[in-house]
Amino acid sequence: MTASEFKKPTLLQFSTNGSRATGYLTVAAAQQGIPFEIKRVFWTYFTPNEVTRGRHAHHRTEMVIIAVHGRIRLTAELLSGEKFEFILDKPTEGVYLPPLCWHVMEYSHDAVQMVLASTDYSPADYIRNYREFKKLIC
Repeated sequence: MTASEFKKPTLLQFSTNGSRATGYLTVAAAQQGIPFEIKRVFWTYFTPNEVTRGRHAHHRTEMVIIAVHGRIRLTAELLSGEKFEFILDKPTEGVYLPPLCWHVMEYSHDAVQMVLASTDYSPADYIRNYREFKKLIC
């Protein structure tokens, strides 16, 4: 896929090397399936089942969300109102989220989520109020 094809939340597949006997290695790299230069990596873990995370969008940040362990239910919405739902439960899959994409995640307790982000952390980049997000419609 080219960078111009990444305008919507998109399920990405990563190649796997290895075997059951030796274990597996999966690689995600900019210019090799990740449509941006990776500036930040963070992860969450031991999130209680009843906790919902996300509930925000970003002005500029692009992200790829990967469940390296466990299960994550990710819902996403574009400013157009188009909605998406993904179940991440394989470490060989990730979801690309473009800027201005509202997203919400629910986790199995054993889920470990890794996020690859295109920007350094900036509180000003976050849109944390859904009504404010919807007001951005041009």
